[in-house]
Amino acid sequence: MRSYPLLVVILLIGFAVMSFNPVYKGKESENTFVNKGLVDFKTKLERLKSDVYRFSEDQISLEELQKSLNNTRNSFKEIEFYVAYHYPEFTKTHLNAAPLFHIEAAGTSAYTLPPEGLQVLDELIFSEEAGDEKEKIKTITDFLYNSYSVFYLSSVKNGLSKGNNKTLPLRIELVRIYSLGVTGFDTPGSLNISEETSHALSGIQKYINDDPYFKNYNINKVDQTLTEAIQYLSKNTNFETFDRIEFYKRYIQPLYEEFGKWDGRPDDLKEFSGWNVGNKNFFSSDFFDPYFYTLLKPSEDNAELRNLGKSIFYDQNVSGNGKMSCATCHLPENAFTDLKTKSQSNVEGKTVLRNSPSLYNAVFAKRFFYDLRAFYLEQQAEHVIYNEEEFNTSYEAIIKKLKTKPEYKKAFRKAFTDGKISKENFSKALSSYVASLYSFDSDFDRFMRNEKNVSDEVKKGFNLFMGKASCATCHFAPHFSGLVPPFFNENESEVLGITKKPIAQLPVELDQDLGRGNSPVKKEKSWIYDYSFKTVTVRNIALTKPYFHNGAFNTLEEVLDFYNEGGGEGLGLKMKNQTLAPDKLNLTQTEIRQIIAFLNALTDVSKAK
Repeated sequence: MRSYPLLVVILLIGFAVMSFNPVYKGKESENTFVNKGLVDFKTKLERLKSDVYRFSEDQISLEELQKSLNNTRNSFKEIEFYVAYHYPEFTKTHLNAAPLFHIEAAGTSAYTLPPEGLQVLDELIFSEEAGDEKEKIKTITDFLYNSYSVFYLSSVKNGLSKGNNKTLPLRIELVRIYSLGVTGFDTPGSLNISEETSHALSGIQKYINDDPYFKNYNINKVDQTLTEAIQYLSKNTNFETFDRIEFYKRYIQPLYEEFGKWDGRPDDLKEFSGWNVGNKNFFSSDFFDPYFYTLLKPSEDNAELRNLGKSIFYDQNVSGNGKMSCATCHLPENAFTDLKTKSQSNVEGKTVLRNSPSLYNAVFAKRFFYDLRAFYLEQQAEHVIYNEEEFNTSYEAIIKKLKTKPEYKKAFRKAFTDGKISKENFSKALSSYVASLYSFDSDFDRFMRNEKNVSDEVKKGFNLFMGKASCATCHFAPHFSGLVPPFFNENESEVLGITKKPIAQLPVELDQDLGRGNSPVKKEKSWIYDYSFKTVTVRNIALTKPYFHNGAFNTLEEVLDFYNEGGGEGLGLKMKNQTLAPDKLNLTQTEIRQIIAFLNALTDVSKAK
């Protein structure tokens, strides 16, 4: 049995009745279907709770309990688009949280809490240990039932939160289905992706047909596509053979684009999500809004500013000793990496702590560095500037140098209305250049946009990446990083148990860098972050060797061999909290080659030319 501090229990109850999206809260019913769905989910939860207790007393079989959980999850999936959009934090934390320990703040303190909700139950109840985890299953079910009951009573009394745009939740759900649903992220135990996706789409269909708001739009076209998608899912139920390319092109993308025509207003998402509402295809360069991730505003950005930022990026005079620039560790010809195990320090004969990641698409993140210690792009540059082993200087010293250069005086006057050479303007210029280094025009992106074809090996590799190999449960599509969908407003880090050397080189030993466990972010100090590192994008990965934070793996084959064995824990290393499943993936050498073919097809360095 797990125990919680009293304050945390109070907070959990409080969170359950709060709206986490700043939308209008009215007492009138939003939609008859949604209200019926809330009641149905409550009924299914009551049945699940009863079945869990009956299972604990050996009154029903595990198979019967699994069926009860499936019914409960399916009920939730039908209203997920609505509840998860209007109450994202409550849903993410209490209803359908990932089966991982997490940090929850309470005033000036923070608690390390076990996971709870439907995902956790799916992993437990569909595991071989279910019979030995009866008390844990009961506890998690009780928490889920109680949290939702309080939320339900509040919704009956006060009404549901209502937004100004009814189609945004539907589009967000399509993103959720593709990035979290069909990958198995949401069903870590059952891998019941087809059935749950079918119910999610069915919920959307019922909602549209139930609400007179949608009568002004092309309901017939959407209704037909949804019906065909549900039929497709009923015929394609095998997790490993499910064709995620066909499903996207035939159903997800057409629905996504059509909903975008109905009502494209940003609603309340502009300050909450990095997703670009006006986007029409997950695999186009405008899927993300770069200005959500920087302090730079769109109205401030322009070609002169980017050119100024580029000049600063390559200027060695910016560093303390006049010998290092940003390009020292981020070379454009190497996808803005340096191909070194660990990047060089300004101290001769020394290196910095970790490997240099690519700057392509680096702007699309809410946290920066492998240990996630920086909270925005400009702060990342600040860490480099003041680091004694890197630039070893200060903003004051840099600004003083720039003011002596006539070319910089001219460039700052062109880029800024005030023309000032200041810390703020310096940061904006550098951010503008880095933010321009997006990379969504690879062969695979163009294939998913129907602009060209790719080989069967690439297609098979993508389906493996999204399915059997479980890559996409950490490297979420379409950024293929730990930028968490569907709102893309937080970054994940993972405990992989990374070794000092490729696993073929004996002895197999754990790399001792604690990563996020040594982060200076005090409110995140917890044992769950020991050996935890930011999940970076695999876009352009063919060009960015060596791999991992320690640069110890020289080939993608070595990386995939490591994952194929289940990471450090799968290799027999003692790990307290490995977030990567320790189970062997059982990938064949042919499948590994296919995954690498897909990864190679993610190469796009056009911005460096």
